[in-house]
Amino acid sequence: MSAAEIVTVTLNPAVDQTLQVPGLQLGQINQAHSLRFDAGGKGVNVASVLADLGQACAVTGLLGEDNARIFENQFAARGIADHFIRTPGATRINVKLNDAQSGHTTDINLIASAPAADALVLLRATIAALCAGAARLFVLAGSLPPGVPTDFYATLTRDLKTAGKTVVLDTSGAPFAAALAAAPDLVKPNRHELETWLGRALPDRESVIDGARALRAAGPATVIVSLGEEGALLLSEQGCWLACPPKVNVVSTVGAGDAMVAGWIAATQQGLTPDQSLRLATASAAARISHPDGSLHRAGLTALAAQVDVQVIGF
Repeated sequence: MSAAEIVTVTLNPAVDQTLQVPGLQLGQINQAHSLRFDAGGKGVNVASVLADLGQACAVTGLLGEDNARIFENQFAARGIADHFIRTPGATRINVKLNDAQSGHTTDINLIASAPAADALVLLRATIAALCAGAARLFVLAGSLPPGVPTDFYATLTRDLKTAGKTVVLDTSGAPFAAALAAAPDLVKPNRHELETWLGRALPDRESVIDGARALRAAGPATVIVSLGEEGALLLSEQGCWLACPPKVNVVSTVGAGDAMVAGWIAATQQGLTPDQSLRLATASAAARISHPDGSLHRAGLTALAAQVDVQVIGF
């Protein structure tokens, strides 16, 4: 097993096919200026950014063997320990149409096939082995493929917490709601995901703060709500903070939330305070949308983090 202390778990990875389509017009013929393929999925994205930030990490989950090479190459290039369970067939492909003129990205996500029962058994055994080894922090990220029980993350969170591990949960919908009572250490919904869980709109800062309080009361120790260009809100037992990001040239918004999670983990691994960790997490998201190739992460985020304004918000 890996000697890495951080493990990301991705049950529903994807090959991201990203096209740059300036001035995208739906229902019309459009010209794409570039095309790239990347190994994707929330946990894969988190691990990639962590590696770019110098953090040793391992990945596991379910991966189609027919097109696994793109993932294997990315893991090898970044020194990420690969513990994915290979399954028959291909990993799904997600198409992302990025319009730099508007700053919007249109996602077309393919629905994955249901995994075989023995694949889930192997995955649980792999996670147990990693848990028994050096791993102390697990990131449970992304959607669940068809056929996987809605309470999969809830059960896994309880098992990991019982073993004394730190659990970061970044998912949505029914799996998110089911896992809250298992008390993950950190959850990071975006505004829309928080609105969906609450069943009401959050039109202003005060309503977002109230929503974050309600979410934290449901079980998680720490809540970060990503707010896009408005930054991020952090709520924990130590206080409440709002981070306002620097202005950057937006190349693609894909993976910004995953980069925020990775930045937070890297900061806490360094022993930074909550407000300092939020600053680095927000800078990490800004680096991702302006330099999606990871170059700004590898160059260091000090200058960008210094441009993040963090305000204390009272309880």
